[in-house]
Parts: sequence; C-alpha cells; structure tokens
Amino acid sequence: MILGVDTSTYLEELDHGAKFYFDGKEVDPLDRFVKNGVSYMRIRLWHNPYTLDGKPYLAGNCDFDNFIKLSKLAMSKGFKILLDIHYSDFWVDPAKQTLPKAWANHTFEMLKKDVYDYTLDVLTKAKELGVVVSMIQIGNEITNGMLWPFAKLLENGNEPRKNYDKLTDFLKMGIKATKEVFPSCKIIIHLEKSYDNFIYREFFDQLVKYNVEYDIIGASYYPYWHHSFDELFANLADCKNRYHKEIMIMELGYAFTLEDYVKGEKDHLVVRENNVNTFGMTVNYPFTKEGQKDFIVDFLARAKKEGVSGVFFWEPLLIPGDGIAWASKEAQIYTSGVISKEERSDWCNQCFADYEGNLNPAFDAFSTEK
Repeated sequence: MILGVDTSTYLEELDHGAKFYFDGKEVDPLDRFVKNGVSYMRIRLWHNPYTLDGKPYLAGNCDFDNFIKLSKLAMSKGFKILLDIHYSDFWVDPAKQTLPKAWANHTFEMLKKDVYDYTLDVLTKAKELGVVVSMIQIGNEITNGMLWPFAKLLENGNEPRKNYDKLTDFLKMGIKATKEVFPSCKIIIHLEKSYDNFIYREFFDQLVKYNVEYDIIGASYYPYWHHSFDELFANLADCKNRYHKEIMIMELGYAFTLEDYVKGEKDHLVVRENNVNTFGMTVNYPFTKEGQKDFIVDFLARAKKEGVSGVFFWEPLLIPGDGIAWASKEAQIYTSGVISKEERSDWCNQCFADYEGNLNPAFDAFSTEK
C-alpha cells in the first residue's frame, strides 16, 4: 500500500522559520517520511492565487512556481509526485468551485479548451523542467462538480443530478492533455462524502455512461464529517467491486488536540472543543497525541486489510507561525465574496507535529513498517 503526504504549504512554512524536532534535535521531516516508507508527495496547484495587483492569497501560494520548487525538492529526496490541479485560483471543495479569474467570462466551449490548454501547459513545462508527474487528480473533491456554475451538479428529483455531461467533458479534456504529456500517469477522480454509497454510485455510474477513462477512485476521509470506518470501507469496497478501479484515500486527517495555539481562543480552529460534538463523529479516539497515533495505526491496518492502494495524510507539517495563514482577506473575498474569519491557520491541530514543531507519535506511526 502506497503512503503519501500532502505538504503543499511546506515551502511557505520554511520561509516563515518553521523547524521540526525529534527528541529535542532538529530533523528534516521529509527525510524522516522517506525513511518510514512514505513514497509520494501530493501537491496542489492553483491557477493564479494572487489579486490582480499581485497580493498573495497565502495558504502556500500554491502556484506553478511553488509546484515546481516543491516537486524538485521532493524528488531529490526520493518522493514521486501526485499533482492535484484545482482548476481555480484558490481552495475548491464540495462547497465551492470558483472559476479562475482569467476564465470568469468564458463560455462552456471556451472553458473546455481552457482545461485542456492549461493542463497541457502545466505538464509540458513541468516535464521540460525535469518534474515527472506519476499521478494526477483532475479536480479536487468534485463531489458536486467543478468549474461552477457550468459543471455544478444540481438536484434533479429522482434522477441523477444535472450537468454530468458538462462535468465529464471537462474531465475528458484534463485527461486527454495528461496522457499526451505523461502517457503512464495514473488518473484520479477525487470525491469527499466518502461514507455515502448513493452519491458514489451515482457519480461513478455517470462516468461509465459518459466513457470517462480513469484509473483511481480517490476519497477524502475526516471522521468528523465522514462517519465510521465501517461505513467508509463498505462504500469503498462496493466501488472497487462495481467499477474495478484502484481505491485511494487522498486526504486523511485527525487532531492531536482541541486547544488553539493562541491561548484563550476558542472559535478559530476547524475542529475545536466547542464544536466537535456537532459533527456526529463515530470514531472514538481521544484528541491527544496518543489518540492521533492510535487512529493512524488502526486506519492504516484497516485500509491495508480492505485492499486500499494508497493513503495520503493531509498537511502533516502545517505548524503555526507568524505569516502562516489559511487564506488572506483577498482570498476569502475571491472564494465567497466576504471575509469570513481571521487569516491565521485553522488546521494546525491536525498535523504530525505539535505547535512547537516537535514530532508527534503519529509521525512515525504513519509508516509502511508494521
């Protein structure tokens, strides 16, 4: 079973002075991942994560330059590269799939060409610069479609949701461009809501109907939102048997504390003491360093038993620091039109190091050596 990490913010972390320690000694966490058998780095790519006057959206500023620099660093240490193209200027997920600013006034036919041209350009330039892309996601968490409003999946009574014809056209353009540059690159289609067999059957049945050729069904799993191990793996087993594709967990996460890194703050972190009981969580691991480790150990054992081909932990090195942010004010306005909360990072309690950079037990538990 492949193990991978998404450390897309890593260069920004280093730029802001992040350091990591084990037993009081500074360590290179990427080298330690490789030692533990982690073989893939997943790197997100945003189209243009800056305002028109050049202000950065932060959260790693995951533009093409960041992708190339991080890929080369990762490859130098022995990682293979998984590219996660968001087809947006910033975060996309089931709640938002914002068009890149440069494509905002384009028609559907123009957008199909945009997806093809952009994917082809990114991969061609990457190849010329010595970066080999071994796997690629065409979109990120596209449970409800991508490139809204054109390929947003809309309720349609008892029938499959509307706009699968448009969504699959976009997917085919991204896949076509990928295969022209990296013919052996594996294609991943990535959803969240990983417990919901109805949604997965609807979605991947439509990919069969529209003849979308891909290799891997990818899922996110955060137990706060995605229910129990049993529900997750029942859905994934059904998908594996029904569609005869590899199954991977593209994003996995679990908190080691519910306390904020800012003393006295209670309302900033995504997963925190005053909201965790609202998620309907069914996996009973304490939010401690040992609890995070036990979650990892049990999850990897179950995934291997169930025939999952790969597991990727999301942002395991995202420790807090001055200038480390989940989104600038400008980025929040781009995605939602409003500033929804303060800019500082809201995910730091879910990485493999504590707030001072000391590696948690889960770091070494995320390993092929069992």
